[in-house]
Amino acid sequence: MKPSTRCAWARAEPNISYHDTEWGVPLHDDRRLFELLILEGAQAGLSWTTILNKRGNYRRAFDRFDAKKISRYGARKTTSLMADAGIVRNRLKIAATIRNARAFLAVQKEFASFDSYLWGFVGGRPIVNRRRTTGDIPARSAESDALSKDLLRRGFKFVGSTICYAFMQASGMVNDHLITCPRYKACR
Repeated sequence: MKPSTRCAWARAEPNISYHDTEWGVPLHDDRRLFELLILEGAQAGLSWTTILNKRGNYRRAFDRFDAKKISRYGARKTTSLMADAGIVRNRLKIAATIRNARAFLAVQKEFASFDSYLWGFVGGRPIVNRRRTTGDIPARSAESDALSKDLLRRGFKFVGSTICYAFMQASGMVNDHLITCPRYKACR
């Protein structure tokens, strides 16, 4: 893919590979959706590049994002995670991951899958936008506002509307590839 046609935020690795293979592809696997939600929350105040570079460490540290295991983490595991230089060592974000695992399991139980719950916010189909420039892309939407509000009501943390919109873009719920980007059509 020509660098000049790719979305502007993907100019160097690991962003290029992530953009070209994952970002915006409709995702329907509960574990991967949970992982993505946690990583988007971990990114708050940091760059996505930082999180992508630490993703393998997160998978190791958080039992490959097995929500059942994470939901049982206690003080000893939290202390261990706080000492793990491979992840973002923020006590609030680590506590949120544990809390989010419990909330995730409750959503799965209520809706049969996290996937069906999430995709309900976009009517089960990706919202396909026609963005011409990066400046045309908003930080949030009515759908991300609704998702954020409902996740917070269910006990999730680090799920503000801006984080939810980034999550929706990454998981393919929203196609915000620029119309000049070859991935735009691929992710429709």
